[in-house]
Amino acid sequence: MHPIRLISFGYLHLPTGPDGSPVPPAADRIEDVRDRLRDPAAARDILDLDGLNPRVQDIVLATHGARELLANLTDYADLPAGPAASPSAVGAVSSHKKLLLGFR
Repeated sequence: MHPIRLISFGYLHLPTGPDGSPVPPAADRIEDVRDRLRDPAAARDILDLDGLNPRVQDIVLATHGARELLANLTDYADLPAGPAASPSAVGAVSSHKKLLLGFR
């Protein structure tokens, strides 16, 4: 399997293009999870924890759709050509660093 580089970004924090639409980071693949994954920060008891904390990882991986997304990204990395040199990006309403670190 090829290594997977992920960028976490929030659509609310992106620069906008001339037409006013958000401009996501440069990536060979972008996953928009705004409607697919619950914000792990909705669990108020983890707000001060980072994604390396086992509690955060448990919550992230228990979120409906998270394991499927991880499996999909892993399958993508297993393609014969592998991912390009640029990373894949996962975008949510605001930055989901907890989400990405929870996938470790």
